[in-house]
Amino acid sequence: MEPLDLTPDMLLRAYAIGVFPMAEDRDDPDLFWIDPRIRGVIPLDEFHIPRRLRKSIRSNRFRVTFNRDFEGIMDGCAESTERRPRTWINDKILTLYTALHRMNHAHSVEVWDGDRLVGGLYGVTLGSAFFGESMFSRERDASKIALTHLVARLTFAGFRLLDTQFVTKHLQKFGAKEVPRSEYRALLAEALNHEAEFFHGYSDGEIIGYLDGLPSEK
Repeated sequence: MEPLDLTPDMLLRAYAIGVFPMAEDRDDPDLFWIDPRIRGVIPLDEFHIPRRLRKSIRSNRFRVTFNRDFEGIMDGCAESTERRPRTWINDKILTLYTALHRMNHAHSVEVWDGDRLVGGLYGVTLGSAFFGESMFSRERDASKIALTHLVARLTFAGFRLLDTQFVTKHLQKFGAKEVPRSEYRALLAEALNHEAEFFHGYSDGEIIGYLDGLPSEK
């Protein structure tokens, strides 16, 4: 069923009960609700990092920022590529989530090579839950680096739930797992009972220490 006249406030209420919207295609103007029977999550205390990626992060080739170019991240996630010719982010999604960003309920992680945006991700925050929406890469490892910095920020800020919606082979490398809807709703309820501030800061030294303490991929 299409969520007609969906507003940002209605969207937040939907997230609070475990439901989110998608479009069939980038050019499809309609949206429909998704309430997966099996949900993807990354337990923050079980996050681990592939060995090769650890070296890539420590090389400092890329610069990482937060909320520097939210619309650029959404555009990157919505663009068609050879590997991903179709995306589900239509104009209505772009408008709604940009509004959530202005309300401090949607955030982005940007990865830069010089002044060029080469990857990143965005998602929604509510209570101490972060709902990951989409990510993209224009250079190898860019989205993985964004995810690692996201997890560091969520961990330092006291977030309790990282919802990935679905589980992919890409996310499994970091500890993503599937949980049934009933278990997900219990995790969500617990996360909504606590508040966390996305912009709780951390230093470069803290992120290096955090990465050094993460287990490598098994």
